[in-house]
Amino acid sequence: MTSHLSPDLLNSLADGELSSSQLASANEHLSKCPACTSSALYQSLLKSATAKASLRYTPTSGFQDRIANLSKQQPLPSDDSRRSRPARLSAGFAGWAIACALLLVLGSAFFLERRNATASSQFGELVTEICDQHVAVLASGAAPQVLSSDRHTVKPWFQGKLPFSFNLPENLPGDTKLEGANLTYLHDRPAALLLYTIGKHRASVFVRQRGNDEILSDSLFAQRSGFHVDAFTTKDLDLIAVSDVDQIRLNELVNSIKQAQASNTTP
Repeated sequence: MTSHLSPDLLNSLADGELSSSQLASANEHLSKCPACTSSALYQSLLKSATAKASLRYTPTSGFQDRIANLSKQQPLPSDDSRRSRPARLSAGFAGWAIACALLLVLGSAFFLERRNATASSQFGELVTEICDQHVAVLASGAAPQVLSSDRHTVKPWFQGKLPFSFNLPENLPGDTKLEGANLTYLHDRPAALLLYTIGKHRASVFVRQRGNDEILSDSLFAQRSGFHVDAFTTKDLDLIAVSDVDQIRLNELVNSIKQAQASNTTP
């Protein structure tokens, strides 16, 4: 590898198109080269900003056709077709009732589709932010604010720093170790950043209090710039994990933390 990563390689890294061997080699270089790390982060942010700038809601063609059909006026009956006034009123009321019901159904579908698109966009922005923070942690090489593999040391350190509490698992999957934690912010809300190693891979796990903007479902998966993202929610918490380790091993770590939240005891 040359002294710096090539622009093509950085672009492929941001798009998540590198092979396993290329990704491992690039990550090794990024851990030692602040200039390339800054370039990689810039590429990721640029692609994210470009994607969000072009994001807009476009109704489907079928939805537009249904709305167009509703706007067409029905022909009025001729003078020769004599009907009683009650019959005309009954037919007119039935027609309006059907039209209103159809508008209600189509309106509900429209807002549901729009809400799903908004939630997807918000989750995409959240994924970008956690990947950026994970890259920054890898690039800095700084020691965690609380440096300990003992859950009884890490969890109490957050008392008074966060407006919520969480549990840490007593038993972790094989080859997984807690390295420490940082206090951070995620979408302008305070969060715990738990730092783990899974074999030779680094993993960042963000824990924050669940807000009214429920952009996470029970479990979500994503992939961004060569990183896997795994997320779940409880009644009170959002948890999002990111790492370049394979999805199965990352999910094992996430599940162990999820199970710890269901415990009635406080580890």
